[in-house]
Amino acid sequence: MKHEDQNGSGHFVSLPEELVEKYVSLSEKAKEIEKELKEMKKVINVYFDETVGKNEKGESLIGSYKIQRQIRSSESYHDEKMVKRLEDLQLMDCIEIVKQPSQPKIEAAITLGLLGQTDIDDCIVTKSSPVIVVRKI
Repeated sequence: MKHEDQNGSGHFVSLPEELVEKYVSLSEKAKEIEKELKEMKKVINVYFDETVGKNEKGESLIGSYKIQRQIRSSESYHDEKMVKRLEDLQLMDCIEIVKQPSQPKIEAAITLGLLGQTDIDDCIVTKSSPVIVVRKI
């Protein structure tokens, strides 16, 4: 069954059931793959923790692969602890009630063309974390 609806521009949009069915199938597979990759990353990080030390970058040759661990870091405030400290110091002007953007809804708005990537480029914050890189050599 196809569902047709107006998207606000006066044009009708059609979404094939086969596309939705394939999306669900691929989404389930992606979740399984992500879970398996997460477990493998744990094993690889334990390997590097034991061979080069915790939170240390390193690389190793494994058969015909070169595997690297990079360490990326970022700083932020511990929200509850910082708010409590500011309250204790009576610095209420330094505490905000924060409205937070919804990342899934923003991404959907970009996909639907309601929001341009250039409209938000200066609003993007980049955080860092350990990354595993594997290359065939």
